[in-house]
Amino acid sequence: MNFIAMDFETASQVRSSAVSMAVVVVRDNQLVDEFYSLINPQMQFNTRNTQIHGIHPEDVEDAPLFPEVWQQIKQFYTAEQLVIAHNAPFDNGVLRATLEHYDIKAPHYLSLDTVKTSRKLYPELPNHKLNTVSAALGIDLLHHHNALDDTVAAAQILVTQAQQFGVDPLKALVKPI
Repeated sequence: MNFIAMDFETASQVRSSAVSMAVVVVRDNQLVDEFYSLINPQMQFNTRNTQIHGIHPEDVEDAPLFPEVWQQIKQFYTAEQLVIAHNAPFDNGVLRATLEHYDIKAPHYLSLDTVKTSRKLYPELPNHKLNTVSAALGIDLLHHHNALDDTVAAAQILVTQAQQFGVDPLKALVKPI
């Protein structure tokens, strides 16, 4: 399979408050490239979000704004590109809201949610959170809620699913964005 995986962490419940982002590129089921950046959201942080991901306002004071980050990754978001995430509605929402916040035209791409694929393929799991699915599949998730580690885990989940079940059960869950 060929795809990219993405993950965001946010400063608050505001979808356009991205504080970190990661993208990994998978070609022929192999992770071939990765990108990670902190992002200065220019917004107030919510204590609960900081407790989840461990990123504080002082950590992003000198980080780039999202438009600078976007310049480095926008080439991956094309109409024929499959972009996956664990809980894709959240990550697609953060991307869209952040692009809108900076008045940047949103791209069109194909999206697949590994929460949905996991629910379909592993209904016996107690839940389908990233850490639960990773553990069930023997995938190391060293730092849950670190955008890069979460992105790598989501990519490994999809590769494992494709190897175990083939790509046909997954195709029906791909949605254009």
